[in-house]
Amino acid sequence: MAKRSEIHFQQGVSLLDFQSKYGTEEQCQKHLFQLKWPNGYCCPRCAHKQYYFVRSRSLYQCQNCRSQTSLISGTIFSSTKLPLTVWFLAIYLVSQSKKGISSLKLMRFLGISQNAAMRLKHKLQMVMKQADDEKPLKGFIQVDDVYWGGKHSGGKRGRGAEGKTPFIAALERNEKGNPLFIRFSRIGAFTIDQIQRWGERHLISQSLVVSDGLACFAGFQAINHSHFSINTTSRYRNSDFTFFDWLNTVIGNVKNAMLSTYHGICHRHLPRYLGEFCFRFNRRFKLPILLNSLIYYSVKSNPIPERQLRRAEDWW
Repeated sequence: MAKRSEIHFQQGVSLLDFQSKYGTEEQCQKHLFQLKWPNGYCCPRCAHKQYYFVRSRSLYQCQNCRSQTSLISGTIFSSTKLPLTVWFLAIYLVSQSKKGISSLKLMRFLGISQNAAMRLKHKLQMVMKQADDEKPLKGFIQVDDVYWGGKHSGGKRGRGAEGKTPFIAALERNEKGNPLFIRFSRIGAFTIDQIQRWGERHLISQSLVVSDGLACFAGFQAINHSHFSINTTSRYRNSDFTFFDWLNTVIGNVKNAMLSTYHGICHRHLPRYLGEFCFRFNRRFKLPILLNSLIYYSVKSNPIPERQLRRAEDWW
């Protein structure tokens, strides 16, 4: 019998385990308090440690300056009308769904409106993207140009076709060649200038970057990286050419998952969908931390108002 993959068959967080830990509003509030104030209550205005709890309004009042603050203020849950149990269950479903979960499914699972489910889903996606973008890739990195969308009827095919949104796919590999982390980012176009701007934000200096022969990738050399290009013309017809197999497999898996889960992705919000898949992929080695990781970053996130949800993400 073939040896089972330790990654594929690792234990995650079962629904029963989740319910036992976060099944009540009190449990969610207690965990949120511990994450927000790990060393005990601290007044956001004067840093005083003592407080009164105003039970009728669920507010914490500082004994020194008398300022009041809520448990959810300054977090992604700020101004929400939904119970924390609904938020935590949504975080569980989003973090544990390998191919993602649509807002319609969230609506049915959570018992809320589709609009509320969509807002909640997009807020979590933005948290996942922001959290992942904080950790740049390093070492041996493969990059490729990728496009989302298809050509219009009778329009141009390939690069530059109308309706296609460009994004860069990067894969960090270890000494054995195994994939470690990915970063998928929308960019304006595949030009040297934009490749350099992307590299300055997402790659640690003096990395080894390997790409195909697309001219714009030479921009990595100018920002203190070692760049090596491989001309892949006709090489994919050779079964022995497997150098980019891991990267192509990851790209294919992400595209297939997005197509099967989401039936209408707005191109201006493509970065948050890509960030969602990167967040889960980059934590696949330790599935149990996925849930706690997303809860943690949701608490540490700044509030995301409606006007911010409607804006297109920063491409970088």
